[in-house]
Amino acid sequence: MADVQAKIDVIEAEMARTQKNKATNYHLGTLKAKLAKLRSELVNGPGGKAAGTKNSERGFDVSKSGDTRVGLVGFPSVGKSTLLTTLTGTRSEAAAYEFTTLTCIPGTMKYKGARIQVLDLPGIIEGAADGKGRGRQVISTARTCNMILVVLDAGKPLTHKKIIEAELFSFGIRMNQKPPKIKIVKKENGGIGYQEIVKQTKGMNSDVARVILKEYRISCAEIILREDVSVDQFIDVLEDNRAYIPVLYLFNKIDSITIEEMDILDAMPNYVPLSSQHGWNIEELMEEVWSRCNMLRIYTKPKGQIPDYDEPVILHSERNPSIEEFCMRLHKSIILEFSHALVWGKSAKHQPQRCGKEHILQDEDIVQLCKKSGGK
Repeated sequence: MADVQAKIDVIEAEMARTQKNKATNYHLGTLKAKLAKLRSELVNGPGGKAAGTKNSERGFDVSKSGDTRVGLVGFPSVGKSTLLTTLTGTRSEAAAYEFTTLTCIPGTMKYKGARIQVLDLPGIIEGAADGKGRGRQVISTARTCNMILVVLDAGKPLTHKKIIEAELFSFGIRMNQKPPKIKIVKKENGGIGYQEIVKQTKGMNSDVARVILKEYRISCAEIILREDVSVDQFIDVLEDNRAYIPVLYLFNKIDSITIEEMDILDAMPNYVPLSSQHGWNIEELMEEVWSRCNMLRIYTKPKGQIPDYDEPVILHSERNPSIEEFCMRLHKSIILEFSHALVWGKSAKHQPQRCGKEHILQDEDIVQLCKKSGGK
């Protein structure tokens, strides 16, 4: 592994001294492809592909529960354990010394009828993605989350934020990004086919694509770029092991900083100031988690009864949840007897609307399911 790290250092040094212009696009593309392959090998072992192979360090063994999973990531002693207790009531050991939490502590937060699993992960240090301080286990578990909350001490330098971002990026986590609209289909023959649906302004072109594919030993493929993408995004699609996860930065211990320092933090995107010890701003945090995880509440209505507003079925809007998915969340056998559904709410054109299983639901819709026999 030391040999792999040495190769990475050499490539990074060469990239740092190479000027970025059209003439060096091909060379930089080759270097970035080599760098991505070496980092994958460093994280996952020789020939390593996706994180989680038998050669890589696995995450903590915590079974998923609830409707959404959220992970608390940060340096030691930033208040993650206290925040877990504040959010969920689960007791996680907290003390004035570092590395109090040595394993993953799960808890469950209830909000708007949803059960949100919150994981208090051990503190990470610089070099976590390379295995320091059980860092790979921590970040492997973070990859399984629907959302990551990066907890920072408001009184510490902002360089801590940059370090954590670099560690998560090195482990294949793409923060607050969506998968790029790139299609790469490998073929048996026919060479490289290249299409740009959108004009490329970030360094991608047919020559750069061919150079990178050559590095990955791909000689025949069809490439379609449906948006303006960078070379790094193209490599991410080739690697096919990236996790695109929403990230929210929590600046904890705001009771220890001045108003002027708070004004500086206010200029940052994707952040929530709070104090886990005093319970300040917890409601805003919970609302942000709800919104960024794209959760929807769907209420069930038994025939002839009022809707059940206490126990909604939680779905996620980014999946365009249909009535079929709603049925599957209730029980897999329901879809076998499904005839139609009556829907009240935003997604219905009239109240109620008779819908099939393909109908897309929206937040706070009310659904009454009808069996093939004619009733429920």
